[in-house]
Amino acid sequence: MSAKKIAIIGGGNLGSAIAQGLLKSGFSQAGDITITKRNTDTLVALKEAGVQVEKDNAVAIRGAEVIIVALKPYNVREVLQEYSAIFDPAKQILISVVTGVSIDDLERIVPGMAVVRAMPNTAIAIQESMTCLSFKHATPAQTNFVTDMFNQLGAAVTIDEKLMDAATVLGACGIAYALRFIRANIQGGIEIGFDARTASLIAAQTVKGAAELLIRGNTHPEAEIDKVTTPKGCTIAGLNEMEHQGFSSSLIKGITASYDKIVKG
Repeated sequence: MSAKKIAIIGGGNLGSAIAQGLLKSGFSQAGDITITKRNTDTLVALKEAGVQVEKDNAVAIRGAEVIIVALKPYNVREVLQEYSAIFDPAKQILISVVTGVSIDDLERIVPGMAVVRAMPNTAIAIQESMTCLSFKHATPAQTNFVTDMFNQLGAAVTIDEKLMDAATVLGACGIAYALRFIRANIQGGIEIGFDARTASLIAAQTVKGAAELLIRGNTHPEAEIDKVTTPKGCTIAGLNEMEHQGFSSSLIKGITASYDKIVKG
């Protein structure tokens, strides 16, 4: 468990999910977390759990060693510039989970400060996020702390910052892609005879199991597919029909469309 004081600036969906994940994982005690939002009515559950809920960002920043910025992209520069004078580069580390705001952008606002750009996804609330990290000016101790924190909330990997937009698509948007795949499985399951609840359980658990096969076994998807497909079998018949209908191609095109939207606007 960490005893560091953590401020989460921005108590929206992602900021709240981070707070929930820090609590559920046991990484932080509720009293060591402060979360801010203009309308604190939506943070009642966190407040009841013992998290410090604040409207004043300055109060949260002054009392923290770790500052996590979870604002909307269009608010980041304005908010951080407003409070730039109270940041303490000697004692604090700034972590941004905001899409499209670079490390250089952050450093211009708080020069000389240890800065981390992190891209988690919403599964962070249940400690199952995939979080990509990039660091600047961070000490080895700070790097280890941040990596450990996000590993408590799922899995973390350090990447070159130039890949952060791609990480956003694959890891953050990817949650929606995976859920749409599961939803399609549920619809297919209902069509072949299952009720919605049973189809949902089978589809979700099957996808979870498939992911664990790759993660635990460190194998390639095709190696696991080969174990399921038999000559003239039903699995290969289904896979081939999906490919004829453009399954892989449409997914790849969707990923690149999301990436182009981030890069080109």
